[in-house]
Amino acid sequence: MDFASFVRTVPDFPKKGILFYDLMPLFGSREAFPKLVEHLAAPYRGLGITRVVGIEARGFILAAPVAQLLGAGFVPVRKKGKLPGPVRELSYALEYGQDTIAMQEGGLSKGERVLIVDDLLATGGTARAALDLVRLLGGEVAEILFVAELEGLGGRERLSGERVRSILSYKI
Repeated sequence: MDFASFVRTVPDFPKKGILFYDLMPLFGSREAFPKLVEHLAAPYRGLGITRVVGIEARGFILAAPVAQLLGAGFVPVRKKGKLPGPVRELSYALEYGQDTIAMQEGGLSKGERVLIVDDLLATGGTARAALDLVRLLGGEVAEILFVAELEGLGGRERLSGERVRSILSYKI
């Protein structure tokens, strides 16, 4: 299936000069979305993935059904202050500041085989922080999976040395 045909481009969003790649029409398609989820999960069947980590917020849309298909648990990575109970946090640098992500303690056990999932790889900062957080909690990252990648923004380079896969790619 041509997943790219469902992606809508929105000029000047969120600000002038930016071309936004909107994946929501793909996620909203009752024809394409189930095929996308199956396509994302297929390479990981039989590889012993025990947890699928989804990065807030659009990564949740993908990670939960992928986890279900793989017979794995779903673990959310959220922004600071959004998860109850004891959490582990990791702060990371943004272009103009800093952000913090969190995962509940007990969401992963040491040695679990983890697939990290998000919708889009751009600069790679949040994905790198999620990877580091998973490792801090003892998880073994099998791969980091994206629906789309914006080439030219340094995301793949920031994840250098890691197994990274994206279904769609756009040159920026």
